[in-house]
Amino acid sequence: MTTQPRTLELLAPARTTAIAREAILHGADAVYIGAPSHGARAKAGNSIDDIRRLVEFATPFGVKIYVTVNTIIYDDELDAVEKMIWELYEAGVDALIVQDMAIAEMRLPPIQLHASTQCDTRDAAKARWLQDCGMSQIVIARESGLDTIREIYAAVDVPLEAFVHGALCVSYSGDCRASQVLTGRSANRGNCAQMCRLPYTLVDGNGRIVGQKHYLSLRDMNRLASLAEMADAGISSFKIEGRLKDASYVKEVTLAYRHALDRIIDANPERYRRASRGMVNAEFIPDLTKSFNRGYTDYFLHGGIAGCANRGIASLDTPKAIGEYVGKVRNAASGVIDATLKTTLVNGDGLSYITPDGLSGGFRANRVSGNRIFPAERISLPAGTRLYRSFDKEREEMLGRPSATRLIGIDIVIERHTDDTISLSGSIADAGTVTVTATQAVMLAKSNPAEHRRQQLSKWGGTVFTVAGYDDRLGNEFVPASQLADLRRRLTAALTATLAARRDIPRPESSTSRPLPPEGNRITHRGNVSNRLAEKFYRHCGVTDIEPAIEIRKPAGKTPLTLMETRYCLRRELGACLRDNGADSLPEPLTLKGQGFEMRLRFDCANCRMRVNYLGK
Repeated sequence: MTTQPRTLELLAPARTTAIAREAILHGADAVYIGAPSHGARAKAGNSIDDIRRLVEFATPFGVKIYVTVNTIIYDDELDAVEKMIWELYEAGVDALIVQDMAIAEMRLPPIQLHASTQCDTRDAAKARWLQDCGMSQIVIARESGLDTIREIYAAVDVPLEAFVHGALCVSYSGDCRASQVLTGRSANRGNCAQMCRLPYTLVDGNGRIVGQKHYLSLRDMNRLASLAEMADAGISSFKIEGRLKDASYVKEVTLAYRHALDRIIDANPERYRRASRGMVNAEFIPDLTKSFNRGYTDYFLHGGIAGCANRGIASLDTPKAIGEYVGKVRNAASGVIDATLKTTLVNGDGLSYITPDGLSGGFRANRVSGNRIFPAERISLPAGTRLYRSFDKEREEMLGRPSATRLIGIDIVIERHTDDTISLSGSIADAGTVTVTATQAVMLAKSNPAEHRRQQLSKWGGTVFTVAGYDDRLGNEFVPASQLADLRRRLTAALTATLAARRDIPRPESSTSRPLPPEGNRITHRGNVSNRLAEKFYRHCGVTDIEPAIEIRKPAGKTPLTLMETRYCLRRELGACLRDNGADSLPEPLTLKGQGFEMRLRFDCANCRMRVNYLGK
């Protein structure tokens, strides 16, 4: 029995439908974008009409549109969300990315549901349960290593999706209550206050101030070099984070991952295939050092439970984009910075810095002359300060212009169809052949007209098509230019209609299964149950004890509330792992002090986890 190649999908983010179009032009196989509401990014909603037009734009390329409806929902919003889902279905979207299990209890159209990263899928048991409850694709936790991915892949029959690039939450997604508890802004409602990006004072068990840094702020993920390993482990959808990012970021990162995935697919055609059609022609070479990043890490992809190799994953000095390293300060007298530069800077570049003693900041280069930088504002930096370009003016200007096209190659044949008609056929590899005909009596030309026909039939500007193969079988026959233009226009329309008709919107498998979740018959506030339908769902699963989400009711009892559970360990990051007698250099307990509140760190060394507990204001 022959096994079909597995489809590898590049999934790009979009804040707006305009950015979604750029993602498609730069190589995305699928785009995820916010619904009008409940999309886990409160500032990234899009109208139904805009999403409908995006679906139309994506259709010829076979690009899928996934819409996020992945916040938790309140009781008085259930009817409106159900209505919105029907509108999204009628707009033609391919799937919804969801967190709240209330959606599984709604009267739904036949649309696929994808389990969001907010579902916190850390292991095979959770993934299998989500599949059994009707999820058609599952986003696994960012913290998952290759071994865990293999275990999950072996346990399920639906595609697995994993993040490969972009910002990292320090907590397991969907399992963070810091923003809600400390500011009243719920991350599970799309209003995260990003408490992990703030500076904190670290105090050890002896009351000693260890330092003041951004102890919970992580670097950005970059798994460009590990895509082949991830595909081999079972990942089918490679997801870029960034629904609040601008178009230049989406263009650069999408193109970089498109090139990398294409190399893997081209080298392994018997194992993998592309998920969409169309050749991308870009006017630039992507460089991820130039896109927004806080420094890069592949996170825990290659880390075992001991984890000591996974140091250097935090951005302790600054939560902002660092940019590409460009050189060091030699001296900064009279407001002019003399630096040893490894690259050429231009007027208007934005520079960031980290001084030898850990201070960070940034400035704009008003003027640059060789190795001399004239800041827009007077600044004094010590010798040895490392400089980074966080804003590349020339590149941003280039990316602000149209920077890529995406065209579908067609093989065309023009030939005599009958005694009094000719035909023009166009073939697309995965969509078959379309033919249009025109009345045309045989008229022989005095000179060979083949080159004239070739020129006329190569004019596909303004369409998504380009000639990949050309076969002229008319010999010395003459065909007027107007007739050729009409054939070309009608073939364009016929091919477009054929691609639209062949669009395959996957439908969900029928599932009425409601097995007991891995947590057992008790769901705590960490299950984020915030409405009556979610409660009904879990009751159908056999759960008897359901604690509401903290957005609905604060948990009772005196036990300190866990704000976050993380695989990131601050002790490991600081070289004071308890497995290596780190208690001697950093005695317990450790406390993070913010502005008016305190958090206690607890370490589960058996499972290599850190918990951030709330101590109050």
